Amino acid sequence: MMEHDHILYRLRFDDLNGHRIHVRLRIPHPNPTGQTLFLPAWIPGSYLLRDFSRQIENIQAFCGNRPLDIQKVANHEWRCEPCSGVLEVEYVIYAWDLSVRSAHVDDSHAFFNGTSVFLGVAGQESQPCFVHLSPPQNKNDWKVYTSLPEAKGHPEAAQRHGFGLYVAPDYDALIDHPFELGTPYYIAFDAYGVTHELVFTGFIPNIDLKRIAADVKQICETQIALFEPSTHEVPVLDSSDRYVFMTLVTADGYGGLEHRSSTALMAARHDLPTLHCDTNTKTKGYQDFLGLVSHEYFHTWNVKRIKPAAFAPYDLLRENHTRLLWVFEGFTSYYDELMLWRSGVIDQNTFLERQAHVIGLVHRTGGRLKQSTAESSFDTWTRFYKQDENSPNALVSYYSKGALVALALDLYIQHHSQRQHSLDDVMRLMWQRYGRDFYRGKPVGVAENAMPELIFEATGVDVSDLITRYAEGREDPPLAELFALHNIELKAVVKDATPTLNVRLKDSAAEVSIATVYEFGAAHQAGLSAGDVLIALDRLRIRSSQQLQQLLARYQAQDTVTLTVFRGDELRQYEVTLAAPVADHFELIAQS
Repeated sequence: MMEHDHILYRLRFDDLNGHRIHVRLRIPHPNPTGQTLFLPAWIPGSYLLRDFSRQIENIQAFCGNRPLDIQKVANHEWRCEPCSGVLEVEYVIYAWDLSVRSAHVDDSHAFFNGTSVFLGVAGQESQPCFVHLSPPQNKNDWKVYTSLPEAKGHPEAAQRHGFGLYVAPDYDALIDHPFELGTPYYIAFDAYGVTHELVFTGFIPNIDLKRIAADVKQICETQIALFEPSTHEVPVLDSSDRYVFMTLVTADGYGGLEHRSSTALMAARHDLPTLHCDTNTKTKGYQDFLGLVSHEYFHTWNVKRIKPAAFAPYDLLRENHTRLLWVFEGFTSYYDELMLWRSGVIDQNTFLERQAHVIGLVHRTGGRLKQSTAESSFDTWTRFYKQDENSPNALVSYYSKGALVALALDLYIQHHSQRQHSLDDVMRLMWQRYGRDFYRGKPVGVAENAMPELIFEATGVDVSDLITRYAEGREDPPLAELFALHNIELKAVVKDATPTLNVRLKDSAAEVSIATVYEFGAAHQAGLSAGDVLIALDRLRIRSSQQLQQLLARYQAQDTVTLTVFRGDELRQYEVTLAAPVADHFELIAQS
């Protein structure tokens, strides 16, 4: 296979200070009637139209040395005039989005997803694609980290520090292997014969890489054994010989985005362990980071290969609606915590504490009574990823409530099969039927109504009523009853006895304001609104949410207080009858 016969992208990083990536795209066999090019409108795994094409600058087309007319014909599409020879397109990407979804370039590193950088060649999406990376000037110590395979055996194959030529079997694969360039912290480990690389970008004094690698290895091997208990086969693809965890480290970042043989993560610096930490304990922040790692790695099976039918294949230019994200994100959210416990990274009590936390999060969301997880899945494009001040009153998370549905199903299956089966059997059946051969033949996804039958086939337990009521419907799963069947007590507790305004607050450097007014609560009844800046309570100044709590502690429920606020630039006063605190936090206690 020679790159001059196939689509080739040459990337240069000549303007790090300007946060730009220069791309030259070579198309040997363009459509003779005029070639259409496109850039994905969204990135799989993050269900919102991101309009990456808005970051393309200075696009030009050439046939030999002759300039060609190239016109934008839609939000994410361009069309070149007919070309009788090789078509070359030059364009510049502005890359200044510090997230896992897009691209970020400066003088310290370069990170990018293919969906933000590689123009697709319409009609040739199944053709192999080459990528050539040129090193930036004066960055002799920079290296390349990616799960995209090198074009081994080619004269321009990646050699020194990974700069050079890479190859993907098709466009779908090309955009599913992000790149990190720079001088990150690095460590690798072996999990069942496959190299797993951990790459951390950012300044992290005294980071304990060996400890992180040991914990992540346990998580990875536990997940591999779940899906392939006999062979322990790791599903890396596209001739990749490794799996890569790429983590952008910031002051307070958190998030992740899965890919077929890698994942992009964001983590807070203070959540990562240092060489001086007590190795016998794990802070909540470090547990959260390991949970994020576990979540994105579990997606290697559940969503990257086992997919909803609506994603098989993706339509990258418009929304892809499915009602099943409660399975693909919710089940993954349940298993990311379960894998921490099973791997030994956390103990049972910590696992139960973290489950109780999720139960509380969902229970405090009034929107769970208005929107089902199936509806949340379908509406993710217009509602879940576009949340506002009223979202807690109107929406439910298919992540967190989906995790509780998975938990309820698992407890129910185990009890009604007399512990002969569990949700594990369901995941393995889905893997064998939909995931294991997904990229090796015609992709087949899970039908929208398939879950009750799949679960019955895998376990012999009929859960159709549970799915109707708790996933398709808006009822709370009966977790207290289900836990009791397993000798675990679920208790609702009052976390703080202070009377409440029933609001969510937002602190800034100079003021505290209302972020959300919870429906039917004290503030709602009094007429307060999101955005109101709190000035004083009974003539005493409010400087922070913590100080407000201290003031409220001097009162009892049903006391009436005067709250002075700015709404816009108008000073207003409201008489508020304080509400009693509610038991909206939970504890899970394993009975001896």
